[in-house]
Amino acid sequence: MSQYPQSIRNAINQLVRLPGIGQRTAERLAMHLLRATEKEVTNLARSLVDLKKQTVLCSRCFTLSDGPLCRICRDPSRTQSVLCVVEGPAEMMAIEKSGAYTGLYHVLHGVLSPMDGIGPDDIRINELIKRIEQETITEIVLATSTQVEGEATAAYLFERLKPYNVTTTRIASGMPVGGDLKYTDPVTLKNAMEKRHAI
Repeated sequence: MSQYPQSIRNAINQLVRLPGIGQRTAERLAMHLLRATEKEVTNLARSLVDLKKQTVLCSRCFTLSDGPLCRICRDPSRTQSVLCVVEGPAEMMAIEKSGAYTGLYHVLHGVLSPMDGIGPDDIRINELIKRIEQETITEIVLATSTQVEGEATAAYLFERLKPYNVTTTRIASGMPVGGDLKYTDPVTLKNAMEKRHAI
């Protein structure tokens, strides 16, 4: 890399800091940007600056937004009485892409993990409780992961929500569509067996 001019080395050094970008990929990206038009590079740079300056957290559900309220919280056609609790914005987007849910969300920005020093006050559980007290919520859907921390967070929330007049549900988990039984992990198989239903 020392053969490159300093300006290219600087770009490569910044690109290689991105997750999933190794040295060779960073070099290819730098060369691509060098060949791109000045307008294309300026648009990319501007979009990255705007990403940092204009992206905020929704004041209601705490997902990523470009204004005080996100697109979903502003949408009056959403079911206002159902809240789906997710770990982060990426999980929320995954559920949205499925098209199977039409309610509102609450983004925790993490899961309980005592080993990592993450307790109830470190994620947005208090804000969830406040929403239940202030809004007319009839159902809370716990959509945290099925990993140990996600399950522990769901169990903790289930206990915390008992005093409130809301139905608390947990997303089902089991066999993926097209999954091969012999390659499925034991926890997934256990969940699939426990959540079996009549056909």
